[in-house]
Amino acid sequence: MKRLAFVMLFFCVFLGQTAVAQTGTFELKNRSGSDKIQFQLINNLIIIPVEINDVELSFILDSGVSKPILFNASEGDEVLNESNVSSIFLKGLGDGQMVEAIKSKRNKIKIGDAISFNHTIFAAFNTGLDYSPKLGIPIHGIIGYDLFKDFVVEINYHSKYLKLIKHENYKERICKKCEQVGLTLRNGKPHIKASVAIADQRIPIHVLLDTGASDALWLFEDESQDIVSTQKYIDDFLGYGLSGSLYGKRSRVEALSIQQFKLSNSLVAFPEGSSIEILKQNNDRNGTIGAEILRRFNLIFNYKDQTLILKKNSNFKSEFTYNKSGIDLEQRGIRVVKDYYYNLNNGRLTFAKDVTEFVSVSNTDQDYRFDVRPAFQIAKLRDNSPAKNAGMLLGDIILKVNNKDIKDYSLQEVIEMLNGKSGKRMKVLVDRNGRLYEYQFKLIDLI
Repeated sequence: MKRLAFVMLFFCVFLGQTAVAQTGTFELKNRSGSDKIQFQLINNLIIIPVEINDVELSFILDSGVSKPILFNASEGDEVLNESNVSSIFLKGLGDGQMVEAIKSKRNKIKIGDAISFNHTIFAAFNTGLDYSPKLGIPIHGIIGYDLFKDFVVEINYHSKYLKLIKHENYKERICKKCEQVGLTLRNGKPHIKASVAIADQRIPIHVLLDTGASDALWLFEDESQDIVSTQKYIDDFLGYGLSGSLYGKRSRVEALSIQQFKLSNSLVAFPEGSSIEILKQNNDRNGTIGAEILRRFNLIFNYKDQTLILKKNSNFKSEFTYNKSGIDLEQRGIRVVKDYYYNLNNGRLTFAKDVTEFVSVSNTDQDYRFDVRPAFQIAKLRDNSPAKNAGMLLGDIILKVNNKDIKDYSLQEVIEMLNGKSGKRMKVLVDRNGRLYEYQFKLIDLI
């Protein structure tokens, strides 16, 4: 699993505002009654193109949120309708306080051929929900319920496309290898019934389905229902909520079952802290199924009829892996590299073989060509992890992994390099305040 932030938003909106305000309706502006939209899948998260007031942006499709949110205050100032704006405060998951936000009405949103002309959008200030450094590409916001409520929504994780279908054009077909599951909508968010096996005991659970959560499964510990973590776990950083960072225990369950579909040895996180207490009070909800589970299926959400159709895809039997190195990387700023390139071979200008260094801009040696690359920096480092025990520090900038210069790799490709099976040996070269350090360690499975 390519692990990132597991984000679940719960809004408590103050100053006399309501959490789910009236908003516009999406309509398809074509004759076919449906529209197919290609998406990027990064860290299990679905990234779709969205236009707000004719400005092109990138949003995460998140079934766990009830309102569209812009993360960046400056984006909000430039994009949103300024004639119908009010200030509010939002409270979400995390270890922080309420965050300031603005609420803007009468905005135009376009997603593929689907358009809404009277949409309410929130823009949040000073939150932990800046996905851009975590995913390595610009991410401007999240959208969920407002799109799901107006269409039958097909998500094909295998082919990476989203299909929006008008309800009157949808013809339900349930294949032999598919399962139809009943949905319960609470505050615009889909919930299903499933079960987990813990300590050889099958336990029924009621969980939120969250396409905007990159983790596999969250469970809220409850001894009265035998939902408890095993002795094999690690204390880990779980991700970011609207109000800050989230922590808890990371472990495994023997199995997660959704009707006929059984996923063995699934990863599970047990979040801790006061920030999730409000979720535990949400009637009989026991946790969340995230995109590391959902990506193993192709899905058809039908909020109107309150049904979900699942069909397993080629990801179904993928191993559940987690970050064994203990390193959480983010793309923060840039670094300048120099390439050796004035080697003459029979009078021809050629590049030297793969030789790249981290250098300061002041170096003007004529044997080098300067170039700019993203800087992949250690943002979190798990206690007692192989990387931390080897001597790596927060703020280190990764330069090479197992002798591979990462200057031409994406953030997600570098994260994959640092992950692997237990016993894999790692050699990592880092820049720390202009000095180079090399560390070696072995990946260890602690759960």
